[in-house]
Amino acid sequence: MDLTQGTIQEKNSRAKKMMLWFGIISLIMSFAGWTSAFVVSSSRPDWLKDFQLPNAFLISTVVILVSSFTFILAKRALKNNNREMTSVWLLVTLVLGLTFIFNQFQGFQQIIDLGYNFTGPTSNVTMSYIYLIAMVHILHVVVGLICLLVVIYKHFKKKYSATNMLGFELAATFWHFIDILWLYLFLFLYFVR
Repeated sequence: MDLTQGTIQEKNSRAKKMMLWFGIISLIMSFAGWTSAFVVSSSRPDWLKDFQLPNAFLISTVVILVSSFTFILAKRALKNNNREMTSVWLLVTLVLGLTFIFNQFQGFQQIIDLGYNFTGPTSNVTMSYIYLIAMVHILHVVVGLICLLVVIYKHFKKKYSATNMLGFELAATFWHFIDILWLYLFLFLYFVR
């Protein structure tokens, strides 16, 4: 397929999708670097080998995976021109995204309750990595929530339809990416000691 062919709208759509994928690839590389550093650091003598991830992280994993499903339902409803159900599923996705962040902070509180802080005399390199990785991911979820709020606003302004969904699709792609990224991070932190 020749990328220079098509209407201005098709070219614009391809360019925006490609820019999103460049951003996603750079994020993958960043998190790959942090998880690689986690593995390399695990040979340190002060590394915690027997830590358990907080239960709140498991709950947040389930929540964020369900939010991907609700975003899919919102997109399907939009394709079927069902504006009411699109609104419902977008708002459910927003609530689930906020619930994810709430549970992440609950997880941090559980870590602090175990006596480990991010820095200072009660910090530990293992827990500092977990804080860093989870906090950077939370920042990306916040970006995803901002994108979702823009989509909700534009949806209520009737900017999207079954034939005009570019912004909706871009936000959905990013949302699914941060969901899959957290699943990877959770499984990595759960199994790699």
